[in-house]
Amino acid sequence: MKTLLHKITGGLTKFSHYLVSFGPLGLLAIAFLDSVLIPMPGGVDAVLLLLAASRPSWMLIYVAAATVGSTAGCVGLYKISQRAGHRALRRFSEKKQKRVKDLIDRYDVLSVLVASLLPPPFPFKLFVVSAGVFRLNLLRFTIAVAAGRTFRYLLEGYLAARYGEHAKEILSRYYPSIGIGLAVLIIVIFVARNLLRRNTAPEPVSDVEG
Repeated sequence: MKTLLHKITGGLTKFSHYLVSFGPLGLLAIAFLDSVLIPMPGGVDAVLLLLAASRPSWMLIYVAAATVGSTAGCVGLYKISQRAGHRALRRFSEKKQKRVKDLIDRYDVLSVLVASLLPPPFPFKLFVVSAGVFRLNLLRFTIAVAAGRTFRYLLEGYLAARYGEHAKEILSRYYPSIGIGLAVLIIVIFVARNLLRRNTAPEPVSDVEG
């Protein structure tokens, strides 16, 4: 079993290195495959950092490729999960399933947006699978994933273009705090907006019989 897993991992590593040679298109393919439940060695973040550091002038192109690939992969996983139904959730523990379902029930696609910002090992794929199983609105789901991924990859691309090989160290030190801080800010804005709507909503007028 270990030998088989080693062969699969080695094959995926070689395939990932092969795709990197195609630049933005290779990054797009890696992002798509990684998001649709085929874990690519190193992940999208590492490849984006490598490419943006080696060719800073193409940073925005790499960010766009990673965002499009990741978003398309998430939509693919959403569709697969939608068809599979609750069977798609079997690989996750019941405790995690319940926690994510509670967040989705409370915050809808906002929970997906927040999850897309947070770095590994945060279980983002569980949010994507749950979104498909519980049939969240596909358009709003897609926009949420694209927005979260755009912010994340823009930050990574900028740091790689500016600081080169030191970008990975900077991200590992500061990005978890940045991601969590931004997630909290988004939730606070959402809650505050809902409270404001409730306070400003006109009271219903009751009919009075004469």
